[in-house]
Amino acid sequence: MFFALEHTDKNTSARIGKLILPHGEVLTPVFMPVGTQGSVKALSHEDLETLGAEIILCNAYHLYLRPGPEVIKKAGGLHKFIGWDKPILTDSGGFQVFSLAHLNKVNDEGVIFQSHIDGSRHNLTPEDMIRFQMILGADIIMSFDECLPYPSKYEDAEKSVIRTIKWAERGYRCWKEEGGESTSDLFGIVQGGVYEDLRERCVQSLCAIDFPGYAIGGVSVDEPDEEKKRIISFTTPLLPEDKPRYLMGVGSPEDLLFGVYCGIDMFDCVMPTRNARNGCLFTSRGRVNIRNAKYVKDFTPLDEDCNCPVCKRYTKAYLSHLYRAKEISALRLNTIHNIYFMFSLCKLVRKAIKEDRFLDFYNNFLNEYNIKPFSEGDSEIGSTFFNF
Repeated sequence: MFFALEHTDKNTSARIGKLILPHGEVLTPVFMPVGTQGSVKALSHEDLETLGAEIILCNAYHLYLRPGPEVIKKAGGLHKFIGWDKPILTDSGGFQVFSLAHLNKVNDEGVIFQSHIDGSRHNLTPEDMIRFQMILGADIIMSFDECLPYPSKYEDAEKSVIRTIKWAERGYRCWKEEGGESTSDLFGIVQGGVYEDLRERCVQSLCAIDFPGYAIGGVSVDEPDEEKKRIISFTTPLLPEDKPRYLMGVGSPEDLLFGVYCGIDMFDCVMPTRNARNGCLFTSRGRVNIRNAKYVKDFTPLDEDCNCPVCKRYTKAYLSHLYRAKEISALRLNTIHNIYFMFSLCKLVRKAIKEDRFLDFYNNFLNEYNIKPFSEGDSEIGSTFFNF
């Protein structure tokens, strides 16, 4: 991997860059759609290509359980198995340590998982998850980490940080010794809960290992919004400037912009696709709940400033009808729009950073999106939000 930092906004820490990966180039800041099982829910890969996806995220834990290492290895790797020839990032399964806590037991050696599919038990170590991600052949792979819930006591968070650092060291050593750096890049993941000293301690230890990139994990785990922003704004500038910075599992439009403001390069989140399947759509004037009765006879586009295939062809009334009728096409059309929105937002963000007007762009977006601005500033987004 080669990461080129091209420009930093003169008024903020927002930055644009380029990732050069084995399967293609990725412009940053970038939003990565989540394709947990090797598929972004409700969309085909052709949809993603048409919308402009440069990279997708898949989850190693879920792919380990189904279809399993043997199938993917026989297929020639994940790219060939799913028919996707652009970059892929795989999460190691560390988040499932948190989200499926009732099905696993953590110790210093690794995690004993009970499959949520068939109840089978699997003893997975940091080395196991690195080796499996190498079988997958992802362009970017992630260290195995321990993510704690909110709230967590300081002593529990400290133990988790120590474990995460040791797992990162073991995974990195496995990646180096088994030739992983010839086909992939391994990112370290910063943990530490809401405790700044633990976050700093974790960053320092991971930087001493010298990973190709770094991620901030353990946020958006039900902590208050102000706590989430405090940890993001504290941790991001501690990370090396010359390496990509990835904020894991954070991807609402407003949170993405806050992360960019702090200097984050990469984002992923299930929110845009999950919200779409539940009838919540992003627009340049805020969220639209297409289930609301007021849209039943609204024959205007979902977003008059949006150039996505959905907004150019269909009305709110029709989208409301599809959702109420439980048509499968409702899920697909809603998801197309939300993913297009996120990709378009990133394009506009990159343009604003390049022109040193990101702060104005940010403030205007929050105004239009009915969110309190971060600080005062003029704007240019207005009715030309999707014109780029």
